[in-house]
Amino acid sequence: MNNTVVQIVKSGNRFNAWDADGNKYTSQISNGTRKSAFNTGMALEQRVNKNGKTFWWKVPMSTFEATTAPVIDTSSVDVPTDHAEVLNFIHSSYNLKPQGLVMTELKWKYLVRSAVRGKNILMTGPAGCGKTMASKSLVNSLDRPDFYFNLGATQDPRATLVGNVHFDKKKGTFFSESVFVKAIQTPNAVILLDELSRAHPDAWNILMTVLDEGQRYLRLDESDGQQTINVAEGVTFVATANIGNEYTSTRVMDKALMDRFIIVEMDVLNSEEEHGLLNYMFPHVESELLKSVAEIATQTRSESKSEAGRLSTGISTRTSVEIAGLLYDGFGLDEAAEVTVYPQFSDDGGLESERTYVKQLVQKYISDGSSEDLFNEEEVENSN
Repeated sequence: MNNTVVQIVKSGNRFNAWDADGNKYTSQISNGTRKSAFNTGMALEQRVNKNGKTFWWKVPMSTFEATTAPVIDTSSVDVPTDHAEVLNFIHSSYNLKPQGLVMTELKWKYLVRSAVRGKNILMTGPAGCGKTMASKSLVNSLDRPDFYFNLGATQDPRATLVGNVHFDKKKGTFFSESVFVKAIQTPNAVILLDELSRAHPDAWNILMTVLDEGQRYLRLDESDGQQTINVAEGVTFVATANIGNEYTSTRVMDKALMDRFIIVEMDVLNSEEEHGLLNYMFPHVESELLKSVAEIATQTRSESKSEAGRLSTGISTRTSVEIAGLLYDGFGLDEAAEVTVYPQFSDDGGLESERTYVKQLVQKYISDGSSEDLFNEEEVENSN
């Protein structure tokens, strides 16, 4: 049986993986591996190690060419335009959702429909709930050129979204446009605007005309008569935002900016859903252990939502995945909680602190509640 061999094709700023029959393997291969293969002109071959785990190995491009792969036209976007075909595409799109993304069928179809119709989409929900993953899954499903911008990490909004003026001894002063300017001129592109709620207000001001359905342009300079860049046909913007009082580093979103989006709210997973996700991601970890992780996380979230709750925040799905990863790497549940969970909770208040409460909760799943010796004498003495 021949191993699968894929070619890496760049689309926008994404490196997609295709086999000889035109099947897409992008989501199964890490971005670093795909990018490295593309930059070195190599193909990737799927192999199995002695433990039965699959991995991708760089091989000469001739290995891929030997499979007589068809020419892949990445310039076209296979999204229907006829209304009946669009309806069929939207309502049969749930099978395009990756198994690792836990999202209701209704919300996934609404997400796909909004993208197909060229809407601006704002993904909201608590940190670590899968907003960015859902956005990137949408890109993979539509197979459109995509561009990614993390606005929360942007130091200079104008340089990131518009460009910079540079000086060269030979050329003199010249303007260098940003990648964002090139992105909005790419027909049918999906542009991801991550951490929009953490962006500087200057970034919001620049995006106002870009996102407005009646304008859809970017002005390179505020002076009268300066060049404006029109947003290309079919471009869709997908943004993510953490909205709420618990996110102290976020800014209050401008109402006029939010009105330019349709909102898709990501649901917080319940214990059963989270357990299923962890089982899917870490099939070699004992299921009962992963169930404990899911239940601990769910209980912290419930406690944080309760009016008389002892916690100000709950454990995110992102943290649950990190704990499961530590279990897979041979750490115990107590060790995983020590380094990933406890630092998230304050120890102010001694035995009445949030950290103490979470330690007690975790301890129940380590000893089944049979041990009352939860803390050593030094901890008790310090808290008193």
